[in-house]
Amino acid sequence: MLDSAVVLVVCFANAVAAAEDWPRWRGPRGDGTWDGPPIAESWPAEGLERVWRQEVGGGYGGVAVTDGRLYVLDRVTEPRELERLLCFDADDGRPLWAFEWDVAYGDLDYGNGPRSTPTLHEGYVYVLGALGHFHALDATSGRRLWSKDYTVPDRKDDELPMWGLAASPVVWRDLVIVHPGVEPEGCLIAINRRTGAEVWRSLSDPAGYATPIVIDRGGQPELVAWTPKHIHGLDPATGTRRWSVPYEVTYGVSIATPIFHDGIVFVSGYWEGAKAIRLGAALDDAQLLWEDRLHLRGVMSQPLYKDGYGYLLDKQYGMTCFEYATGKKLWDDDNRLTPRGRNPQASLVRLADSDRVLALNSDGELVLASFTPKGYSEHARAKIIGETWAHPAFAGHRVYARSDSELVCFRLPIQPR
Repeated sequence: MLDSAVVLVVCFANAVAAAEDWPRWRGPRGDGTWDGPPIAESWPAEGLERVWRQEVGGGYGGVAVTDGRLYVLDRVTEPRELERLLCFDADDGRPLWAFEWDVAYGDLDYGNGPRSTPTLHEGYVYVLGALGHFHALDATSGRRLWSKDYTVPDRKDDELPMWGLAASPVVWRDLVIVHPGVEPEGCLIAINRRTGAEVWRSLSDPAGYATPIVIDRGGQPELVAWTPKHIHGLDPATGTRRWSVPYEVTYGVSIATPIFHDGIVFVSGYWEGAKAIRLGAALDDAQLLWEDRLHLRGVMSQPLYKDGYGYLLDKQYGMTCFEYATGKKLWDDDNRLTPRGRNPQASLVRLADSDRVLALNSDGELVLASFTPKGYSEHARAKIIGETWAHPAFAGHRVYARSDSELVCFRLPIQPR
């Protein structure tokens, strides 16, 4: 009996040790997948075990966790108005340091706090505030290494996007790429991530909300960005535009990060729906493959992909499955995962290469479910925080989530291997 207990403890420790950190928006690969420990499908009736809780200021920005430290942006208004990057010990919630800067949100819509997620890479942490303050810090000490100011008067037409800047910084090789939408030709800007020297800027489009992605296109890296006017493909080394597909969206709501699979770039928006773009062999070859304005209208939730099928949270029907190559809708969950509401939201994370998904819905419920072409099946659900649109982080055997007032850590129920 003792030997069996020892084996279980060792298996649990090994599973936790193998679990990935969450160093940036949408996880270690930026695609909403996480290779964590095996999550049990039977959860305690009394709910999950809370490990710690901390008070924080407002914000919609997601959480990042790496090397035992947690990073999150917030905003406070007393004794003066500030945006802050907060760093906590991920194990016990102990505050380690804070870096802050003055802001004046004015009449910024939904102006509770920053929208983006910190990006951790090789000892640096990069953060973009809602108004355009961009900072590179030492991730251990919080010491500022360099900063950029993309606030007015440099902004296009002296205006921010209606809901502020939301795209998280993207690291590629020695560059960190941001989406501030400033003049001249500064829709996207690449900066040497160590020195702070600007390397290139590209495109005259205004800023949207979607974080760009870097894809592997037949062995060639390509930066894919969705702005309020186009979907673009660029050379990430130079910013040279390779292709553009027009897609002008109402109120500039290019929000959900694009995904790329099977040679197809996919985006989905609130009013104008989904577009799928087939990328050809030539780097300037990008053709609209299909579009849907009725059944595939995502809002903020990031789509997932697996084995030729896409999964997104449609604003009317809820979780929806579709054929990725054709756009044919297969099913929806009739709004079971998360309440429909005016702006339905759930942060979706696929577990490794399985059909199982962890989703934090807008009511603050963590849901374990399976998405397959045959339908939606739910395994477990537990309330972990109040109402939230912010993306959680997963690391080790824990989930970290934030709202406008608190930051929490809960232990995930693990099934020993």
